[in-house]
Amino acid sequence: MIKQIFIGFCFLSALTAFSQQIVSTLPLNLKKNRDVFQTVNSDKKEVTLFISDKTNVKAIQFDEKTQVIDSMSAERPNTKTYTNMIGYNLSDKNTRLFWSSNDYKNILSQLYDFKSRKTETKEFSLNLKDEKVLQKFSENDLFYILTVLKNSNNFKLYVFDNDGNYAEKVINLRSFTFYESNNYISDLYGVFRENLLPFEAPFSLELINSENPSSLTAAAKKRKCYQEDKKIIITLDTNSEFTQIITIDLKDFTSTEKRIKTSNIEEERIFVNSNSFYSKSRLYQIKSSPKLFYFTIKDLEGNLVKEYVATSTQPIDFKNSEVSQQGGEFGGKRVLENSSQFIRKLNNLKAGVTSYTTATNNVVTFGGVSAAQQTGLQAGLGQFGLIGALVSIAVYNPTLDSFNSYANRKVVKTEGLFDANGNHIKGDLEPLAFDKIRDFLEKNKDFSSQTLFKTDAYYLGYYDNKAKEYIVRKFVD
Repeated sequence: MIKQIFIGFCFLSALTAFSQQIVSTLPLNLKKNRDVFQTVNSDKKEVTLFISDKTNVKAIQFDEKTQVIDSMSAERPNTKTYTNMIGYNLSDKNTRLFWSSNDYKNILSQLYDFKSRKTETKEFSLNLKDEKVLQKFSENDLFYILTVLKNSNNFKLYVFDNDGNYAEKVINLRSFTFYESNNYISDLYGVFRENLLPFEAPFSLELINSENPSSLTAAAKKRKCYQEDKKIIITLDTNSEFTQIITIDLKDFTSTEKRIKTSNIEEERIFVNSNSFYSKSRLYQIKSSPKLFYFTIKDLEGNLVKEYVATSTQPIDFKNSEVSQQGGEFGGKRVLENSSQFIRKLNNLKAGVTSYTTATNNVVTFGGVSAAQQTGLQAGLGQFGLIGALVSIAVYNPTLDSFNSYANRKVVKTEGLFDANGNHIKGDLEPLAFDKIRDFLEKNKDFSSQTLFKTDAYYLGYYDNKAKEYIVRKFVD
């Protein structure tokens, strides 16, 4: 009888957990100043979650069903030197976490060996006197730091292997020609040195994961990069006449260049707005003037797959949602009734386009965003994290950052649905996992230390401050 009651209790507990989409709960008593970082083994669909406070780091391993299979704790590296968790690589079934100083000159690797229950650390000093760090990448067994060399056409990659050692690789782009936004010829360093504030800082390179929905705030940047099939793909849209694509092969460290022309609009450059988004060997480009809007899909040879046009007198017949504006002088959210409003407002903002592939189709978002209007407190703390919580700028999660990237901005946008061949599909858009996550977070405020990752679905991790538990929930499209 007791056994039957126990089985029934377990069944009801599982049913409740499923209905609530809670897949894992772990009691934790965390101190303040917490950072969260996750590593994903894509092949095994296993995740290791690192939760750091000011003294310790808790490493928690999850299996492919997001059930806890192991955990261990280690002392946090010296906080005076190593301020940031910046990336990881995998070594067998273990994870090596990388920490850095604010200037990246000091790097520490920390291997979590779950078999021996010990950590192994190594320290490195990088000479970055004549180079600027642009971005960091993790790809299973390797971790990369990408820099640009001063007054040159050269990138440099610091490549950390699964033994924790590193090598330097210089990628020479001297045969390529680069342009700044004023259309002047420049070198590679000059393109990244250009100050595009208040929206885009010098020596910034936006990291995009096109497997996840991206915000227009990220997509509207003129300098973006993507990872795909052991390659780094960098797109430059500082010149409104074309998108310049630089591909770095991570196997032999060679580089190639493509220039994909944008649609022709016979207006002065100061009245033209353009940008692009890369996804699955396709380039999605938008270009606008005060009365004209082009959306094109091209392959990486520049061949046109599909083109859509809207004018101030012609409806946007390739959209599947209302055209909305939020923020700005009116505050709140309102619907824009005609295409002329959308085109005019988009053209006066930082334009962006994103593409997200669902199980069957592509959801494309078109629009524009303003620079953030920050309060003094926000300017000091940064705007990373989710609704109701601040997550350290040291642990930047592009997927996570998408959720509050529209805070204190004016945003004008609409969405369209397209098949794999770029044909527009009529009908209503189904809610995505991101919509469900955003709705959940808006209704639940007393959470902190959030992280978001994807394996077979999207998983939101957060610390319940009242229950003193770290919880992982599953969301699907």
